[in-house]
Amino acid sequence: MKKQRQVDTTLTHAGRDTRVSQGAVNVPPFRASTVLFDTTGILKAWDTSFREFRYGRLGTPGSLALEDAYAELEGAERAIAVSCGMSAINISLSAFVSAGDHILVTAGAYDPCISFCRSYLGKFGVETETYSPDTGDEIAALIRPNTRVVYLESPSSMTFEVQDLASIVAAVKKRSAELGHRIVTILDNTWATPLNLRPLDHGIDIVVQAATKYIVGHADAMLGIVACSEADFPAIKRTAVQQGVNAGSEEIYLGLRGLRTLSVRLERQFASALKIAGWLRRRPEVAEVLFPPLPGAPGHDLWQRDFIGGSSLMGIVLRAGYDQQSVSAMLNGMQLFGMGFSWGGYESLLIGGHQQHERTTGVFAGHGPMLRLYAGLEDADELLADLESGLLRLGRPAAGTRTG
Repeated sequence: MKKQRQVDTTLTHAGRDTRVSQGAVNVPPFRASTVLFDTTGILKAWDTSFREFRYGRLGTPGSLALEDAYAELEGAERAIAVSCGMSAINISLSAFVSAGDHILVTAGAYDPCISFCRSYLGKFGVETETYSPDTGDEIAALIRPNTRVVYLESPSSMTFEVQDLASIVAAVKKRSAELGHRIVTILDNTWATPLNLRPLDHGIDIVVQAATKYIVGHADAMLGIVACSEADFPAIKRTAVQQGVNAGSEEIYLGLRGLRTLSVRLERQFASALKIAGWLRRRPEVAEVLFPPLPGAPGHDLWQRDFIGGSSLMGIVLRAGYDQQSVSAMLNGMQLFGMGFSWGGYESLLIGGHQQHERTTGVFAGHGPMLRLYAGLEDADELLADLESGLLRLGRPAAGTRTG
């Protein structure tokens, strides 16, 4: 049995094969479609494990290097690199559902994921039902005889609830046994990365990652990865091949490059995020800081139980009375925090947030607008100064509104 290495050693050495890279430290981009074979026997010998380089769309030495490195980090047996996070979600769900099936999706999931389930899978006869992110073993009552997948994301995409993985996994496995068929659990682990949560260790079957974010780490490539067991690999890989979903050579290279510095970036950014979150909690303009690693924040106890560490993405709920014009005045004048979708790069971001449309819990009712903050690699004190100036631009809440 292969000895498990420490995370920093894995990040530095996993996926590096000097025979493939001709001695180069980083595996160079493999820009190739056609692969030549010496004999008809080799040409016809189909590689069902997808570990041989036979055609560019099916995989390259570069994609295998990234997949092996990521699988080791997740504690998985296999991984599949694809074009973006949504592609990872797509192939993971599509591989295990058919017409007439029912799937349960957390209402805290990435909004395009829920939209994909309802509008795309729905066209093919798959029914999607959302459940509250704070659901634990009560999920058993939602499982039907035709339920095939339970989809999780923890923390939630915009509202940062931490799901009770132990309770959900136990309930799903118990109902699977009662129904006589397997119900697959899939978890989006983009927020934590495998450095801070290894879902497979908690009984989750499949992990998806928007590697566009922390894995690439430089805001310059789109990439997704799925981690799974050897048994689940064929179904997911087959779905990717049939749909023509694969990662490009440059993106794979950038993913491998970013992976090497993941731990040092996350450590620095997490420290900044904790400092910012604690400071925000003390501000009179802020009603709630949605950052599970912060003591006393929603979901902190579950985060402390299950997670090894944290990342640097959080939500901010302002006090009631601030209108969109006030929020725009704040955001438009930021000097260090940029406005842009995505996150995970070295640059700090601040945008307006929202409660997902499919939410069934209203824990923020009565408060003001939401913001989503991502702490990058800038100096934390200078980020705080930028935030202080921004909060002052909010002005005072409108008269007659609740501020506490």
